Amino acid sequence: QLQLVESGGGSVQAGGSLRLSCQASGDTSTPTCMTWFRSGAGKEREGVAHIGYSGVSSYSDSVLGRFTISKDNAKNTLYLQMNSLKPEDAAMYYCAARVPCSSSLAPAIRFNRDYYHYWGQGTQVAVSS
Repeated sequence: QLQLVESGGGSVQAGGSLRLSCQASGDTSTPTCMTWFRSGAGKEREGVAHIGYSGVSSYSDSVLGRFTISKDNAKNTLYLQMNSLKPEDAAMYYCAARVPCSSSLAPAIRFNRDYYHYWGQGTQVAVSS
């Protein structure tokens, strides 16, 4: 079992930055792949940033070059640094984990929500223009 708790959401103006955190607890010893998803108003949940157990990361086109995913294994914490935020980035952000997982998930599935076993409750991000 794995528990995930997100934090760090808030309200910013366009062009601003936020850093989201996802604290994992429970069985954190098993290799895990993790992804940040988001659900905007009237939109389906989409994956935006993925990191494999080995640390290899990938991003959706919509956030590439602006968002950075990272993790601190000692703290069992996943991060999402969000820079140059746009109004269209406003959403509830969720972290999700697939366990077990080796290096990283294949491109075809890494942003598919059906492949993840554990989810946090989400943290809200608002971006004003």
